Amino acid sequence: MTSETLWYANRATGAVCLVLFTVVVLLGVAVRSRTRLPGLPRFGTMSLHRTLALSATAFLALHITAAVVDGYVDITVVDVLVPFVGDYQPLWLGLGTVALDLMLAVLVTSLLRERLGHRAWRTVHRLAYASWPVALVHGIGIGTDTGADWMTWLTVACVATAVAAFAARLAHAVRAGRRTPAALLRTAEGARP
Repeated sequence: MTSETLWYANRATGAVCLVLFTVVVLLGVAVRSRTRLPGLPRFGTMSLHRTLALSATAFLALHITAAVVDGYVDITVVDVLVPFVGDYQPLWLGLGTVALDLMLAVLVTSLLRERLGHRAWRTVHRLAYASWPVALVHGIGIGTDTGADWMTWLTVACVATAVAAFAARLAHAVRAGRRTPAALLRTAEGARP
């Protein structure tokens, strides 16, 4: 593979990851809010959330592989796993590494969910909510397409839908629990509605 092909693959998989992980977050909010998607039972929404999460993870693996294999920029496996140690744009690459590390924790605990118990799994699973914006900032900071109109609109659309989903989730929790938004934020999602 040529360096140019790897560069295009890295760019494309980065954009696909943004879209897929945004949809995964939206589905996670829907599952947590017990929202049914039209035409799907509740377990269908959960199944779609899990399936798309695995698909997004596969694209993330391709994105990382393309970045490491491409010799144009020196990104090592250590740079991928240990935040802020790389020579190439250490802040932006480090944020991507932080997002990856958080997602790996979510992935591993999801695979071990039955052995961990629901409370431990859920506590770690909340890291996905932190991982998404960190990955978003990584893409904005390091992405070579950041200034392109199509990428700007894609990013704005992803952010707008995620913010709308979180706002709807917060409003739902407030209505269901008659709790203030500040109290819900202090308890990191509050009690189950």
